[in-house]
Amino acid sequence: MPLEELIISQAIIKSYYQKLLSSLDVDVAIVGAGPSGMICGYYLAKAKKRVVIFERKLSVGGGIWGGGMMFNEIVLQPEAKGIFDELRIRTRKYQDEYYLADSLEAASGLCFAALQVGVKIFNLISVDDVMIRRSCVCGLVLNWSAVNMANLHIDPLTIKARFVVDATGHAAEIARIIERKSKMDLKTDGGRVLGEQSMWAEAAEDIIIENSREICSGLYVCGMAANAVFGGPRMGPIFGGMLLSGRKVAQELIQRL
Repeated sequence: MPLEELIISQAIIKSYYQKLLSSLDVDVAIVGAGPSGMICGYYLAKAKKRVVIFERKLSVGGGIWGGGMMFNEIVLQPEAKGIFDELRIRTRKYQDEYYLADSLEAASGLCFAALQVGVKIFNLISVDDVMIRRSCVCGLVLNWSAVNMANLHIDPLTIKARFVVDATGHAAEIARIIERKSKMDLKTDGGRVLGEQSMWAEAAEDIIIENSREICSGLYVCGMAANAVFGGPRMGPIFGGMLLSGRKVAQELIQRL
């Protein structure tokens, strides 16, 4: 049977826009498809919440793909190993308290698990702004990443969400939009983004859990963005805190939803 290019195009366009239309009004919109964002989405969708993730890059996974300095291995501590066990991502014991995982298997496994439980992930879409009503973050303003890269003047579109999660990593992009464009104070000392400190893995892995929480009405933060907002240190290629951070925020949102 000959293939018809027009049918291929129709199938892609119809399917994509059905997916997009169903994501215009959700329980939780997550910005950033790194490990914390995808784990947050996984547990939310597993609890039957309507969740969508927007990723500005072509690939999902954030910084996990490159492991440590392009050695594609990552480290986990025992507290987080159970999450990989649940997702059937293989780990290997290095020594007491230290487990290894292949960074490529981790990134692809996180994405596959999130999609399988119902998370909708849109790559190549950037968040330009947030929607704020009555001093509460209630949605996102979106555009194609290619539009921003080409510096074209194309107006964006919006989606509505009961909660938004900033999982944009070191840049803490959504928190900085709030800081720059709104009159809302963040729940930090001074009400502003405090900025990331230099690497200290032991401290960072503990404090990231504490920092993963609501930072203003309707907006949560998880992953490295949490330490950037609250002035915590970075931790390098150990990813247990990232996973536990995303799960913590998902658990809090499940209770509120």
